[in-house]
Amino acid sequence: MTPLQNKVSRRSLIAAMATVLVVPRHVLGGAGQVPPSERVRVASIGVGGMGGGDVGTISRLGAEMIALCDVDATRAAGSFNNFSKARKYQDFRVMLEKEAKNIDAVTVSTPDHTHAVASMAAIRLGKHVYCQKPMTQTLYECREVTKAAAKAKVITSMGNQGHASEGSRLTNEWIRGGAIGAVREVHAWSDRAGRLWKQGIGRPKELPTIPNSLNWDLWLGPRKERPYHPAYAPHNWRGWWDFGTGALGDMGCHIIDHPIWALELGAPASVEARTTLDGSSIEGKPNFDTYPIASVIYFDFPAGRNRPPVKLTWYDGGLMPPAPREMPRGQKLPDNGVLYVGSKGVLYHSSHGGMPRILPESLQEEARKIPKTMERSPGHYEEWVQGCKSGKKPAAGFDYSGPMTETMLLGVLALRFPGTRLEWDSEALKVTNHEGAAEFVRVEARKGWEL
Repeated sequence: MTPLQNKVSRRSLIAAMATVLVVPRHVLGGAGQVPPSERVRVASIGVGGMGGGDVGTISRLGAEMIALCDVDATRAAGSFNNFSKARKYQDFRVMLEKEAKNIDAVTVSTPDHTHAVASMAAIRLGKHVYCQKPMTQTLYECREVTKAAAKAKVITSMGNQGHASEGSRLTNEWIRGGAIGAVREVHAWSDRAGRLWKQGIGRPKELPTIPNSLNWDLWLGPRKERPYHPAYAPHNWRGWWDFGTGALGDMGCHIIDHPIWALELGAPASVEARTTLDGSSIEGKPNFDTYPIASVIYFDFPAGRNRPPVKLTWYDGGLMPPAPREMPRGQKLPDNGVLYVGSKGVLYHSSHGGMPRILPESLQEEARKIPKTMERSPGHYEEWVQGCKSGKKPAAGFDYSGPMTETMLLGVLALRFPGTRLEWDSEALKVTNHEGAAEFVRVEARKGWEL
């Protein structure tokens, strides 16, 4: 080889090496970039409202949006425009059939009554699932979806964002560390309903035209046919027995989550509800179209391994427990929250795992000395996205959120029989002293929408 040939050869080699080494950032990853090999490929069911927020959040965490599904094109327009390359569908069953080979995971952010059938369809395809709260609308659905997820060994999470909070972990550590002594009494409450949707009302009689952008039959999904009305969709479905789970279903997963976790309560032995239709008393017959205006629900939990029996009382619709006598003048309980009554003092916090506070103040200083023994979370959505890649289970996975949701749904069931103490056999998924409860434990689905 001549000197000139040798020079050209070296120059060509250097150029070739540069071509290999200069790789676009989006391929290698780096700050603000996620390489394709690490992306979770997602199909989303329900992408308007809260669903739009879910889609946007997991996308920012590096998930790749492959397909989007919504029964209401107007409601979904924002997400459809933001993810223009994602394929669009109205029927999630069609989407999952066509996209099964292209996706790793599915998000479900629909009204409560379609959570179970959508999640189950994804689980049976072996896909990871993120489902908004509550996990399902009925007890039978919850048990079946929980079992299916465990069998499929998929990564799951329910949308109770406060489960990842620092406040929730401090509450667990302080309660279990004996900061307020033995806890036998817990109060949990929410200022809903009425403020965001109506309850205690009958079915509308008007027959308005179905919007062109909405597929009403698909919106109904597994529930019985009824005429369209804006009283149901897109916003106010939570207050209707057929579609939502009322105030307890809306906020219970953000509120009773924390005493169930901190005290390791397990399943209650019994539950009893007292309701009001007009807001003037805690009595009244149930309205079988919508949930009552307000309610108080009593849950009785048997003694556990390291704790005495616990009575948990739920209040909603503006009803609240009295403030603890230890609370300084001028302070008040939050609009949504939990109060733990211990043998030494009390602890309270707001919803979504708000930062806990202990009374009397002298116990607060002692609580701060209790060691931090729980693993801290990188974030609620981060846990699920990272888990889809690594296999690590999120703290709010269905193995935890399923049994917790069952407790909440048992309270919802009790609202149908106000003033009646329902004895609960959790293992058999059965109310043992009321035969009429069975039809609401397992609700018959329309043909084509069964689990």
